[in-house]
Amino acid sequence: MTFRPTRLADGRELIYVDDADTTLPPGGERSVDARTLDPRPATATMRQDPLTGEWISIASNRQNRVFLPPADQDPLAPQTAANPSEVPALYDVAVFENRSPSFGPALEDADAPRDLADLAEIGLERSRTSVGRCEVVCFSPEHEGSFGSQTVSRARTVVEAWAQRTEALSGMPGVQQIFPFENRGQEIGVTLPHPHGQIYAYPFITPRTTALLRAIEAQGDDLFARILDREQAGPRVLLQGEHFTAYVPFAARWPIEIHVLPHRQVADFAGLTEAEKDELAPFYRRLLRGLDELYPTPTPYIAAWHQAPVHVGRDTVRLMLQVTSPRRSADKLKYLAGSEAAMGAFIGDVAPEAQAEFLRSGIEKVHD
Repeated sequence: MTFRPTRLADGRELIYVDDADTTLPPGGERSVDARTLDPRPATATMRQDPLTGEWISIASNRQNRVFLPPADQDPLAPQTAANPSEVPALYDVAVFENRSPSFGPALEDADAPRDLADLAEIGLERSRTSVGRCEVVCFSPEHEGSFGSQTVSRARTVVEAWAQRTEALSGMPGVQQIFPFENRGQEIGVTLPHPHGQIYAYPFITPRTTALLRAIEAQGDDLFARILDREQAGPRVLLQGEHFTAYVPFAARWPIEIHVLPHRQVADFAGLTEAEKDELAPFYRRLLRGLDELYPTPTPYIAAWHQAPVHVGRDTVRLMLQVTSPRRSADKLKYLAGSEAAMGAFIGDVAPEAQAEFLRSGIEKVHD
């Protein structure tokens, strides 16, 4: 795999990532982005909720993002004369800074958070500049698809891109946590059918991870190891390899919920070995393809890669995939109503053990 960095017309970073078995022309030359673009948006402001201490980024520039364009106006397809898209040339995988970011584009600012202690302080009407980085990861030049629809070779390229970007973003000023994810399906709120994911580089530690750090402090540094041992010996395992295990968690919140853990303590993608990445690509791909064997139509999902914060919890927080779907039957979705949305108190619609049996029936049909 080869990484080829360049810049878009407005200065945003773009990285072409060529497959190990790429069919692109040798030499690596790429077209230059000759568009005339508006200036980049001002960096958003984030405000603290004094009732919880959580930070909310107010990024009004996102209101202007593209919504379900036709194939000939796909902003993630390679540029043509008729479609001045975001990617100037044909590619295998492409990573670039989001034009409408939730965090950034600035990485440093006089009003940015000073440190974790500053972020943890709680008060009325506290605000900070929402520094950070948001990147788009295009899995393919094709107009439609998802991670699961890619070849094993392409899936491996994406995994390598996640590892490289996690390492690079972790070294940027003000960044506290890196979050790669994929939203799939209009039911989830996807606005582009093009196969892609995103990476958020947050200027704070997210609420979910903050709660996780508290759980580790209360239960011990080996929490992930004990969970994995218990799951591997139980009835909810979906798929097990040399380096990874997939399972339905004991307290699953969603009609479909899958967790994947590596078999050793590793904080993030950047810490994976080559052998682990080689296994993860087809392993993860098979799980997602299995979801599409459950019903006559593709299953919507959010695939979230939880990683340790950049500066704390590196020896105790383990890289973990969480795949969730609101789909509870062929024609029904679970909507978050009063208890879940307002109180954060989930009510499961199906026993996790029954869910695991159902999911295995789909995964077992996938052999490629």
